[in-house]
Amino acid sequence: MAKSSADDGELRRACEAAIEGTKQKIVMSIRVAKSRGIWGKSGKVGKGHMAKPRVLALSTKAKGQRTKAFLRVLKYSSGGVLEPAKLYKLKHLSKVEVINDPSGCTFMLGFDNLRSQSVAPPQWTMRNIDDRNRLLLCILNICKEILGRLPKVVGMDVVEMALWAKENTSTVITKANPQDGPVVSVVTENDLKVTVERDLVSQAEEEDMEALLGTYVINIGEAEAFSERLKRELLALEAANVHAILENEPLIEEVLQGLESATICVEDMDEWLGIFNVKLRHMREDIESIEIRNNKLEMQSVNNKALIEELDKLLERLRVPSEYATSLTGGAFDEARMLQNVEACEWLTGALRGLEVPNLDPSYANIRAVKEKRAELEKLKSAFVRRASEFLRNYFSSLVDFMISDKTYFSQRGQLKRPDHADLRYKCRTYARLLQHLKSLDKNCLGPLRKAYCHSLNLLLRREAREFANELRASTKASKNPTVWLEASTGSGQAVNNTDTSTVSEAYSKMLTIFIPLLVDESSFFAHFMCFEVPALVPPGGHGNGKKSGSKSNNANEDDLGIMDIDDNDGKTDNGSVELGTLNESLQDLLDGIQEDFYAVVDWAYKIDPLRCISMHGVTERYLSGQKADAAGFVRRLLDDLESRISMQFTRFVDEACHQIEKNERNVRQTGVLSYIPRFAILATRMEQYIQGQSRDLVDQAYTKFVSIMFVTLEKIAQTDPKYADIVLLENYAAFQNSLYDLANVVPTLAKFYHQASESYEQACTRHINMIIYYQFERLFQFARKIEDLMYTITPEEIPFQLGLSKMDLRKMLKSSLSGVDKSISAMYRKLLKNLTSEELLPSLWDKCKKEFLDKYESFAQLVAKIYPTETIPSVVEMRDLLTSM
Repeated sequence: MAKSSADDGELRRACEAAIEGTKQKIVMSIRVAKSRGIWGKSGKVGKGHMAKPRVLALSTKAKGQRTKAFLRVLKYSSGGVLEPAKLYKLKHLSKVEVINDPSGCTFMLGFDNLRSQSVAPPQWTMRNIDDRNRLLLCILNICKEILGRLPKVVGMDVVEMALWAKENTSTVITKANPQDGPVVSVVTENDLKVTVERDLVSQAEEEDMEALLGTYVINIGEAEAFSERLKRELLALEAANVHAILENEPLIEEVLQGLESATICVEDMDEWLGIFNVKLRHMREDIESIEIRNNKLEMQSVNNKALIEELDKLLERLRVPSEYATSLTGGAFDEARMLQNVEACEWLTGALRGLEVPNLDPSYANIRAVKEKRAELEKLKSAFVRRASEFLRNYFSSLVDFMISDKTYFSQRGQLKRPDHADLRYKCRTYARLLQHLKSLDKNCLGPLRKAYCHSLNLLLRREAREFANELRASTKASKNPTVWLEASTGSGQAVNNTDTSTVSEAYSKMLTIFIPLLVDESSFFAHFMCFEVPALVPPGGHGNGKKSGSKSNNANEDDLGIMDIDDNDGKTDNGSVELGTLNESLQDLLDGIQEDFYAVVDWAYKIDPLRCISMHGVTERYLSGQKADAAGFVRRLLDDLESRISMQFTRFVDEACHQIEKNERNVRQTGVLSYIPRFAILATRMEQYIQGQSRDLVDQAYTKFVSIMFVTLEKIAQTDPKYADIVLLENYAAFQNSLYDLANVVPTLAKFYHQASESYEQACTRHINMIIYYQFERLFQFARKIEDLMYTITPEEIPFQLGLSKMDLRKMLKSSLSGVDKSISAMYRKLLKNLTSEELLPSLWDKCKKEFLDKYESFAQLVAKIYPTETIPSVVEMRDLLTSM
């Protein structure tokens, strides 16, 4: 018998090395194979059900007076080294179940503390029954000795276990390699005997034995006497059975004679049956041969009949109806014949599809007749596609040429003509179904047709836009406004030309109202008519911007051609982006060039009144926001370009006006309010009137540029003569605030510049007033400044003893500065009035001047009271009364 892995010393030492540091002692280690039961989570045989090599090790750990027992599962790492994988506590072992398989070497261990009871516990498979019994006996003994209880044992007879233990007691106590020394297993002979006698007899069996013994109501002194009695009774029963058999000997002989005669009859019958069996076998072979011949004949008949039916179907599929062949090869394309042409196309499409492998049995695909018929149908298709494409190209061109040649169709002098394409679309719809079939027959033929349609209709649209724009400008009456809005030569009091130019922006709005919906409709009709697989550009029944398109049939969906997609199997989602790119390229050909007429209207309006760019910008933004969802790509780009052109023209106007402002600084000497400040207020008022929709940003940017240039120019002009710089600044900043007071209350951008001007005005006032005060009372406030400077370094008591700051110096200074103070104050007023051109500012400036002088004098009085307490000067109250009386 092969050596058990439980006796492998190297394996035991590898296990001890794997759990080194856990203070546990290996009791037994044995190699097993781990597998997963078929009732696991997945229910499928996969990677989890394959047997994996593992080592089961029983270990114990002493903890005080108690000993803990563990079952360790160790696996082999990639390097072949054992490493711990699982750890089970034997106190939770609730069941030991031996699997009912032919080998009997597979068992499961059930633990009552597993988290997921729905997962099948692993199955452990041993090399032989001896290894299985050895491991299980060791587990049961450890449970009994350490835990004091046994788990439930299922699928294994405890009596067989006991007998095996008794027979293999000597093999349980094993030794490892001689050089390692004797290693005695924990399962000794005494342990096995105890286990067999005490533990391997169940409670039920013990009760049955007691009941059996209870039937014998005799006095038994000892077990040997009872055993002798049972032996005697057994011998008596065997002797009685032998006697009964000997008494029945005559009957047995009679039975044997009958059996012999029956055997002879059976042998004779077996010989006869063998003869009949040979004859029947020959007969059966003959019958089978006949049946095979009959079956082959019947199968051949059935096959011939089915072949004839299939050939009839194939011939019917290969037949070309004469009426369809006539329509495809030489039929006309007039409106009356379109129904026959469409029917021929439908038949041809179906016939071609019918000869393809998915719809035709693959075995027929290589038949010569099928190949020839497919080639014939391809020729029919090519001929029809070529004829139809040539007709449609000529038809589109002739249709547009006829409309262009009729001058009454376009706008004329004195009459604006709204473009009407209802008749054009009606005539095109006649061939919409034909285009659908051409696409299903040959997608490549649509490219030239689309180009021909775009070229023809582009001529018509550009002619309509040009005539409409020319007549629109000719019929609009508006006098040209002066563009020199902020010219320096224009006086501030000169009235600005306020001619009403609203007709200009109305003309531009009318141009958009007529043509933008028309271009959107044309884009949508073209996409549907020319079989582009893209989402609808215009929702049924209307337009995204809410404007009337001018078409007579606008209430109905003009782009609904009344047809359904023929090729329902096309992958629209896969080639949608490609189709959209192709559509945009075609729309560029369809509508390109029409933008020039829109640009001409914008440039014309700019020349009449540049401020109308604001209104046109708002109108364009409104259309642009309305076209986001449903406009064709070209129409949106057109609106974007118009918005950019309007912004560029308005920026040009702003730059020219700013240039006019900057020219003011070149004048040699300027006094009073500069001319561009009141004119800017008039300009801003008119700009606010022209704002529509979302043009606020455009106007705010212009305000920012205007005011920035105005303030920079003002500062430069003021610095040309520093003597009068503050007067120029305060007068102009005051004029800016007065002229923009109302607008600043409602326009946040102007309010920001209003506050900036207010701060600059206050700073200029303060500088000018301080200059006037210091000019009249220079000695007074210089004396005060000297005192303030010395107070940082010396005490107030020492200041009167400094040079130039004695009491005598104070009296001299007061006599020269405050004798005739009323005349000095009057001189301040006259100086304030002297260079001021805006007399309306005088009262507020004089009040500021008196307040500033009084504040400075009050500070001087406080210094004198602190430094020269014995000296007397005019009080602040007296000075305030004097200023009030002036």
